[in-house]
Amino acid sequence: MTSKLPDFFYQIFDPALPRLGPGDTASTMRALRSFTEHSPSSADRELRVLDVGCGNGTPTLLLARHLNASILAVDNHQPYLDELLRRAQTAHVSDRISVLLADMADLQLEDETFDLIWSEGALSIMGFREGLQVMRSLLKPNGALAVTEIVWLTPEPPPEAHGFLTAQCPLMTGVPSNLKMIADCGFDILDHFTLPDSSWLFEYFAPLEMKLRELRAAGDYGAEETAIINSVEAEIALFRKYQGSYGYEFFVMKNPPNS
Repeated sequence: MTSKLPDFFYQIFDPALPRLGPGDTASTMRALRSFTEHSPSSADRELRVLDVGCGNGTPTLLLARHLNASILAVDNHQPYLDELLRRAQTAHVSDRISVLLADMADLQLEDETFDLIWSEGALSIMGFREGLQVMRSLLKPNGALAVTEIVWLTPEPPPEAHGFLTAQCPLMTGVPSNLKMIADCGFDILDHFTLPDSSWLFEYFAPLEMKLRELRAAGDYGAEETAIINSVEAEIALFRKYQGSYGYEFFVMKNPPNS
């Protein structure tokens, strides 16, 4: 089970932010094309899609616009789900999306239920290998899984970056190790690619920095709140200093048919 985050964390990562993690429309669409190109029958029927760790739903809405699908969006923070539903209503896709307040480690969903599972930036909370195993059990034969995972992009990461990130993501590894885990878990890889730096700097960090400035100007915080702000600012500074040594990799994979 995931640990409960401080309330102040959710003041920083406000549901109204455009994104709650690195990502961009072009990357989501490339991953989606990888799925549709390898699943030609997907256009002939309504798909069942699971979006795990959906947050406020930026990728969810893209899936709803571009797939004939019934989408179940899961997160463990109700205000994110509320914002997702508000955005879905505005985008006229609310009839395609339902939400579930749940911990991704305890979804209590039926096995072999979904044609496609999506998870941008959330699977590492469980651990990549464990997440793959749990998600595969929920996929139908020939179903697909698309996830982003934080990875090292160099064999010898800078010590400062390595120390900071392994404290947060102790199982973080490189792309080759993740590809091996994907194969070991029984998936066939369809595509993988690194998200561009702009998906961090402009799509994610720029609005987040505006939020941090607003919070700093709004009040005199205690030690816990100040430490959280400092940690987020340190994460942003670290990426700017060492961009190219780590990032998010998009992995798109297929669950083989039953033999």
